[in-house]
Amino acid sequence: MQQRFHARKGSMQQFTTQQLSTADLFIDAVYGGGRLGNSGDDPLPRLIGVSNQGGFRYLGSKESPRLVVLTSSFNDPDWPDFLDRETGILTYYGDNKHPGRGLHETPRHGNLLLRNMFNATHAHPPTRADVPPVLVFGNAGTYRDMIFLGLAVPGSPQLQAMEDLVAIWKISQGQRFQNYRSAWTILNIARVSRAWLEDIKAGSPLSPNCPRAWKKWIASGSYEPLKAETSIEHRTKQAQVPDDNADLRIVRAIHKYFKDSPVAFEGCSAKIAQLMDSNFFSFDLTRPSRDGGRDAIGLYRIGHGASAIFVDFALEAKCYDIDNSVGVREVSRLISRLRHRQFGVLVTTSYLNSQAYRELKEDGHPVVVISAADIVNILARAGMNGVGDVIRWLESEFPMRDSL
Repeated sequence: MQQRFHARKGSMQQFTTQQLSTADLFIDAVYGGGRLGNSGDDPLPRLIGVSNQGGFRYLGSKESPRLVVLTSSFNDPDWPDFLDRETGILTYYGDNKHPGRGLHETPRHGNLLLRNMFNATHAHPPTRADVPPVLVFGNAGTYRDMIFLGLAVPGSPQLQAMEDLVAIWKISQGQRFQNYRSAWTILNIARVSRAWLEDIKAGSPLSPNCPRAWKKWIASGSYEPLKAETSIEHRTKQAQVPDDNADLRIVRAIHKYFKDSPVAFEGCSAKIAQLMDSNFFSFDLTRPSRDGGRDAIGLYRIGHGASAIFVDFALEAKCYDIDNSVGVREVSRLISRLRHRQFGVLVTTSYLNSQAYRELKEDGHPVVVISAADIVNILARAGMNGVGDVIRWLESEFPMRDSL
């Protein structure tokens, strides 16, 4: 379920250690650190002026920081930070990741920073000018090199004020504790200039060097997310199947649980679709002998309350071994039964082969594909981060006489 931002040689703009102190920040550029194998390799102290460790770093005081830096490896299964590049929305977890402390009692004050920034965003009247610029970096996968992911502001145009910063409960070592899950918008800013960084350090974030989208958010609260449409026509097998052994064990456990009763996987597929998007609802699982190629039908809600509209969809579930692909025949079976103004959802513990996926995309069929890798990501974002969590969920939600 890991989200990787690893740099490929020649595919991203890269800055050496010697260039850090004068470099601008470019979206998806790699900022190289040292090669001694210790914490001093971290490029952010020379690039930004912050400390060399921790997910939360800041300039100034914790009560009134001038600048905040968020960093993530994006591969912690218990705290799955996630950047949706298509929407520009970042999901980021706080720093109270172990029991024994209160929600805001962390050594680096990360959760305190989160609370203060989101409070300023949603105050009445709002005090967004008190929110410092927030720079987001991800591990590049080589030594301590970092990739700049963007300039972020608290909240999201997709969420209400009560939804973008939530204290969630976790259990570790038999103890319950809380941590924050926060939602951020990466602004549509391609470059953060060195001149603005120097202005921020001097206490003038609204200087003439300030990016327009950030200044607009400060003034009006209007979000301009950095959205990036994918240019990939169809996903390869490698993009649909996990390449991490722990994630592969999750997929194989699901297949093993349902392989002798594939009809039961239909209910699991419906639940996975709902975990992915809560607007899927009102599932009606069809009878195995009369399903006509549709394992479930249901409604998808667009909008809220009395103004909402409902769109029909058909779901097909394929509980296949990870090495057994879904082909053209199975995809065509679903497509042929989609009615006018209806879309399809195909859920599989495997993947679509190249021909089936290519034809699906080239012909513009309205089918959502949830493959093995997608299933792992969806379950992880629902708090199921290992095969034990998933098996317990299966046995609770879909009990059968013979279990794993």
